[in-house]
Amino acid sequence: MGVPVFYRWLIKKYPKIIEDANTNTTPTVEYDHLYLDMNSIIHPCFHPNDDNIYTSPPTTFVEVFANIFDYVDHLVAIVKPRKLLYMAIDGVAPRGKMNQQRIRRFQTAKDDQMREAVEDRLRKHFEMEGKQVVPKQECEVSDSNIITPGTEFMHQLSKALKAYISSRMSSDPLWKDIMVILSDSNVPGEGEHKIMSFIRKQRELPDYDPNTVHCLYGSDADLIMLGLSSHEPHFSILREDPPSYYDFVEPNAPKRFKLLHIWLLREYLELDMKIQDPPKNFIVDFERILDDFIFICFFAGNDFLPQLPSLDIYDGAIDLLMTVYKKEFHKLGGYIVDINKIGEKHSAFVKLSRVEEFILMVGTYEEKIFNKRSAIREKNLRKLIIDHENSKQEEQDAWNFIDIENGSSSECALRIKNACHVSDEEILKNTKDLKSLLKKCIRANGDLFTSGDFLNDKIKLGTVGFKERYYKEKFSVDGSTNIELKRKEVVQKYTEGLLWVLEYYFSGVASWTWFYPFYYSPFASDFKGMDQVRVNFEKGVPFLPFDQLLSVLPQRSAYVLPKAYAQLMLDEESKIFDLFPLQFEVDIEGKRFRWMGVCKLPYMDERRLLAETRQLINGLSEHEAMRNSVEVDTLFVSKSHKLTEKICSLSSNKLDTSVSDGIGGIISLCPKCVEDNKHQDFFFCVKYEPPANCKSHDQHLLFGVKLPDKTIFENDIMETVLWHERQQYSNRFERSYNQDSWRSSNREASTSNMSYNQDSWRSSNREASTSQFPPNRISFGGSSSSQSAPPEVIHKVAGVGWGSGRGKSEGNNHENLNDRMSSFSPFHRQQPYGGGQGRTQQNSNNENSWRHVSSNSSNSSRSQWSESKDTSRW
Repeated sequence: MGVPVFYRWLIKKYPKIIEDANTNTTPTVEYDHLYLDMNSIIHPCFHPNDDNIYTSPPTTFVEVFANIFDYVDHLVAIVKPRKLLYMAIDGVAPRGKMNQQRIRRFQTAKDDQMREAVEDRLRKHFEMEGKQVVPKQECEVSDSNIITPGTEFMHQLSKALKAYISSRMSSDPLWKDIMVILSDSNVPGEGEHKIMSFIRKQRELPDYDPNTVHCLYGSDADLIMLGLSSHEPHFSILREDPPSYYDFVEPNAPKRFKLLHIWLLREYLELDMKIQDPPKNFIVDFERILDDFIFICFFAGNDFLPQLPSLDIYDGAIDLLMTVYKKEFHKLGGYIVDINKIGEKHSAFVKLSRVEEFILMVGTYEEKIFNKRSAIREKNLRKLIIDHENSKQEEQDAWNFIDIENGSSSECALRIKNACHVSDEEILKNTKDLKSLLKKCIRANGDLFTSGDFLNDKIKLGTVGFKERYYKEKFSVDGSTNIELKRKEVVQKYTEGLLWVLEYYFSGVASWTWFYPFYYSPFASDFKGMDQVRVNFEKGVPFLPFDQLLSVLPQRSAYVLPKAYAQLMLDEESKIFDLFPLQFEVDIEGKRFRWMGVCKLPYMDERRLLAETRQLINGLSEHEAMRNSVEVDTLFVSKSHKLTEKICSLSSNKLDTSVSDGIGGIISLCPKCVEDNKHQDFFFCVKYEPPANCKSHDQHLLFGVKLPDKTIFENDIMETVLWHERQQYSNRFERSYNQDSWRSSNREASTSNMSYNQDSWRSSNREASTSQFPPNRISFGGSSSSQSAPPEVIHKVAGVGWGSGRGKSEGNNHENLNDRMSSFSPFHRQQPYGGGQGRTQQNSNNENSWRHVSSNSSNSSRSQWSESKDTSRW
């Protein structure tokens, strides 16, 4: 969804919505259908826990497939679906998502290239020290960009999954009596949206059971919103619960999982979104309130639109959106969206006049938010500079780089010779040290504080003239007239995006070709005239897989394409060669880490691309044509299933819901299915398509649904205090402004086996919360919690901000700090990755200077970052 730590915010505010889920625990409900967002499984199985130095990643397709099968086995064992297992792999995405995929894959290629260069230098250094390590291996899966529709990897994965399903249906009791649907990468659409489309079309059937219990597995935050948008209360989201860095986990310890129950989240929201002052004679409908909640959260960021500058979830953006909505509902005059009107002309399903009024009200808080950020930034810069100056020598040692290139080959050979008879255990230990050191170098290279770029801030949000500077820097326009014209254009496109995303969540793809054409968003206070926007989307058609590969892959991954297609990327004479740059601008202004920058890649020109590829289709081999084809889902049933006899008779191509556990759709046999079925004794497969001619989506609960007993009450709702109004930070979640920033900054200088998991923040947060605050105090939203803690306890955990307060001297001269902040570039020295140029005279005799990265440096960096907050934009 593009909403960072939305899940963390949600479970902190609404803690009762989750429960543990493992094979040795019994879920509180029995699930009818299990849906797997397969890309949330494929990626961690492709490169499992890259930061775990005790695990070896897979090196072949077969090993990746085995990891995936084990993972699916585990999920099925936890949920035990009674009727259906739906496995959805990402197919070709709409253009609105393709731009994000393009940026990610280009950045991945650039990062991989840098990582390989650093690893090669480290290996040479270890050789010179006589430390033997496991040699590099040839690897089929070194490039994660192959997890894209149309590649040989995805084609082989589809075949492997079909064989896996056959095996499980023949041997596993949990699989024998259920139907399995596989939607592979040749079926267009993102996995989670294919799943939601299936659910919507099933619930529109007259025989659909409104009390069907759904479980959807996936790690993306948008699954929670999609679950809410279904208006199916019997719905749970299953997620992996990775261990915290501070948890000691055995190398082969079982994975931990959590279930997030949508029906409990609905209960929380029904109380928390209660309208205290509705318009006269207005009957409040919670289902409509829920749709509005989903819509207003789009302003906080999603995969298709950049978030508004003042709305960041770490600054309580969703709390602000909810507060303004409830407070101003009477002025708005009613609901913002009406999903029943999807499909009508001029986007009648959204009241744009109310959206405009709402977002302009949110915009009135912008300057307060910007001013508070500025104050925090200045305070934290002072602490950073003081901490750096107090530990300058340690940092100097940590950044020294031994000049490997100057080491003579004879010296290197001598050391290798003297290192004979090294045990396997010693080689393994050296390899783990190498991996650990490599991670530290990579993270250090992404730290913009070390280059001085961290201090660059041309916009100065919240100060006089910040909007003019913003449009000049981000949109390259100057002068009041040009800025106003650009503002209107950006608002027009952003409004289109909001309507496109809403329809995508509730109904399906409104247009396969639409995308937001800017790298940045307008301000919340810029949406004047939004109600004048009129949009009619053209549906279009999805790209073919090879066209998408050309649209999202960099030159480094050209090998996955047929040779003729690859030449379009590699040949300088190609008419679209300019669309595959080796170098591209990354806007890092105001960011704390390089990976947070905005990659300003040229957008793919669809017209030029298709003009070139249209000529190549007829030249594809049969196998390549298969990879480039558009398919439909495949339905599998065991031959003992009651549906098999009906399928074999094929008296109708319409599924009989009386024998298919209420699941409807259209089935058909294709030559490939007929051939497969001849060789199978245990299962039967057919092509499957969801029911056709369904009515428009109904946002209400279905007739006959039985809601669970209420378990959430008024006293479970935490008081909300808006971020910009808080005087103190009531818990570690609020101090830890950016989970991802905290992870990179705080862990880059810590011990060698640091976890780099996305969710690792939680455990440490929970421990800190219980240790700092009395159990009867509210730990979210208000300032009373921190006030109730003893002063010495608050001081002990480093207070508020980036500095840890570990006894650093307060005697520094502060008079010149402002001057130093404006000109300070703390580490203007040679980058530690280029040709060994980072060597200094101070450490010329220190053979073990690399060790400082994991020793001295960790102490000093730890003091700067151990209680970090608000780090994401600096």
